[in-house]
Amino acid sequence: MTPSSVFVTTFLAAAVEVIEMVIIVVGVGTVRGWRSTWLGSIAGLAVLVVLVLGFGTALTLVPIGALRLVVGALLLVFGLQWLKKGIRRVSVNGFRGMGTRTASADGIPDQGVDWTAFVLAFKGVLLEGLEITLIVISFGATAQAIPIAALGALVALVVVGGAGLLARGVVERIPRSALQLLVGTLLSSFGTFWAVEGLGVDWPGGDAAILALVAWYVLAAAGYIGLLRAGRLVAQEAR
Repeated sequence: MTPSSVFVTTFLAAAVEVIEMVIIVVGVGTVRGWRSTWLGSIAGLAVLVVLVLGFGTALTLVPIGALRLVVGALLLVFGLQWLKKGIRRVSVNGFRGMGTRTASADGIPDQGVDWTAFVLAFKGVLLEGLEITLIVISFGATAQAIPIAALGALVALVVVGGAGLLARGVVERIPRSALQLLVGTLLSSFGTFWAVEGLGVDWPGGDAAILALVAWYVLAAAGYIGLLRAGRLVAQEAR
């Protein structure tokens, strides 16, 4: 492989992982609050840097499957909780929102660390960071061009991460009812994907299976919203 092909291949492969990382961080930060989300993200990056500096290519021996299972199960649990709240809110209020967002709106402490946001951001950043590291080591070692592979991954992180931060303002303007539904759907989809991968099962189509999972959760949520609205209409007519 030429240096340019190593760079492009690593960039594209790493970009997929960075997109997943950004979705988790932006989603959690918007719903739960940014202070604890940033703390979790920074802590995840710090641990990743220590691991890379301390173990280098030995990181290929890390049981990534077990980590995917743990992180995936955690994301699935919280994702389903948020999806449930989003379904209830949308069924009652539609997509017009729930008023001004405040840190205490969902029982989140105004001060101190929100450990839910911290842990979700920490594990998401650490897992995706490890996968990017493994991509760099695999592609770079094969072509004997680890610095070029590392540069490709770094550029992907800067470009995609920067785009995600720019999109933060757009995400924050989404009504709370719709946002809770959206983030719950995404976290549930990623959680299901990673947990099943952690069990050693390969998804058909690889990462593209995440889109199918998103579609599945969207359809399920739409069905539940319809049932809840129909139940309320029946109850109102009965009165």
